[in-house]
Amino acid sequence: MQITKESTIEDLIDEVPSSVKYLMVEGIRCIVCGEPIWGSLEEAAEEKGFNEKDIERFVKDLQYLADNPDEDGEKYAKKINVKKM
Repeated sequence: MQITKESTIEDLIDEVPSSVKYLMVEGIRCIVCGEPIWGSLEEAAEEKGFNEKDIERFVKDLQYLADNPDEDGEKYAKKINVKKM
């Protein structure tokens, strides 16, 4: 799957299961009551106050997770998120 800022949250959850934990660590809740949030990655991030640079990082990180399906999204987000250090 090619990840872009226009990728829908529903597609991310379906195609990249580790994206759920990654996005939650980043502060973007992507599932409510077991159902994915509707809209794009960009829309979800902007709703939480993230800027374009943050969104570009999310796209890059999520592409890594898509390309490496055995990677744990939560551990990956914590490992590379220097804002939380």
